[in-house]
Amino acid sequence: MGFLDIDRVTKSFGGLKVLHETDISVEEGEFLVLVGPSGCGKSTLLNMIAGLEEVSSGQIVINGRSMNGVKPADRNIAMVFQSYALYPNMTVRGNISFGMEMHGIPKKEREKKIAEVAELLQISQLLDRKPGQLSGGQRQRVAMGRALTRDPDVFLFDEPLSNLDAKLRVDMRTEIKKLHQKLGTTIVYVTHDQIEALTLSTRIAVMYGGYVQQIGTPQEIYDNPANLFVAGFMGSPSMNLFPARIVSANGAPAAEISLSDGRSAVLPFAGRDGTGEEGREITLGIRPEAITEPDGADRKSRAVHVVDSRVEITEPAGSDIFVVTQMGGKDVTARFSADVPVKPGEDFQFAINMEKAVAFDPKTEARII
Repeated sequence: MGFLDIDRVTKSFGGLKVLHETDISVEEGEFLVLVGPSGCGKSTLLNMIAGLEEVSSGQIVINGRSMNGVKPADRNIAMVFQSYALYPNMTVRGNISFGMEMHGIPKKEREKKIAEVAELLQISQLLDRKPGQLSGGQRQRVAMGRALTRDPDVFLFDEPLSNLDAKLRVDMRTEIKKLHQKLGTTIVYVTHDQIEALTLSTRIAVMYGGYVQQIGTPQEIYDNPANLFVAGFMGSPSMNLFPARIVSANGAPAAEISLSDGRSAVLPFAGRDGTGEEGREITLGIRPEAITEPDGADRKSRAVHVVDSRVEITEPAGSDIFVVTQMGGKDVTARFSADVPVKPGEDFQFAINMEKAVAFDPKTEARII
C-alpha cells in the first residue's frame, strides 16, 4: 500500500471507456508525473483523484482512506490549475487567504500562513496587487501559494505551466522542483510535455489510449522504454526508430541495418540476450546521443561500432549539432559536438553505441531486447 493508491480504476462516459483498469501506487513524498498526448486519460485520472469526476469502477485511497464518494472539499487535496483560477477582484493576499477564510481559520493564523507562503514563493512584494497586474509566472506562484496554505495530503497539478512562454516554463520547473525538495509533499502532476516529466518527477507514468504504458523513474523510462510508443514519445529529439534484422555475430545477437548508399552493416548488441531470434525483423531504437562522431563516442562502452553514411541535413543547436543521415530507409538523427566539420552531402563516420540500443517487435510494438 502506498500513500496514494489507484486500484483498478476505470472511467466511462456512457458507452465510451476513456480510462481502462489502472493501478498506480504513490509513496508519501513522491513526485509522480502523468504524461501523454491529449486524450490519453491523464487529466481524467487527476480529476478522479481530486473528486471532480466519479470513479466508474475500482477505488482511490489517500492516506489509508477510500475516496470513493468523498466530496472534493473533504479529501484534503490541493489543486493547481492550468488557468490559475484566481479571483480577479481580489488582491494576491485575498486570493491566498480565501480558502482559509472559508474553513474558518482565525485571521492571525491566516496572516502568519500568508507571510510564510509568500516568502517561500518570493511573492511578498505582490500581496497587495491584483491578478491583472501580474505576469503569467507571478499568477502561477499565487495559485501555488493558495494551494500551499492547505497543508494537503496530496498536491495535484493540472498542466500548470502550459500557458507560460518557453523561458518562464524552465524557470517555473526549477521553482516547483525546489518547492518539492523543501516541503517533501506528495505531488501528482499532469503534463503533455515529456521534458517537464523527465526533469520534475521521481517517477513517471506514461499514458496513451486510456492505458498506462509504463511506470518508472525518468532514467528507466528514457533508457529502457517498454514499447514503441514510450520510445518515440519520451525524449527530445525522440529516439531513432528504424527497421533492422537480428543476425548472429560470433554467437551473439546483432542488428543488421541498411545504410544510405545501399550497403549494410552488422552491429552486435552488448550484453543482450537475443539467442534464437536470428532472422527476426525488428524495429531498432537508438537515442541521438548514442550516435556520435567517433571522437565523441563513449570510451567505456564495449560496443561502439563505426559506419560510413551520407549526411542529409545538419541542424546547429549551440553546444551540439544534430546530424541527419539515413539508416534502414529512415531519417536518423545523431548528436555531434558543435565543432565537428560535417557538411550535408558528404559521407561521414558515425559511431553507434549498441550498449544503448533496444529492439522492438514491429507487430506487437513491445520491446524484445
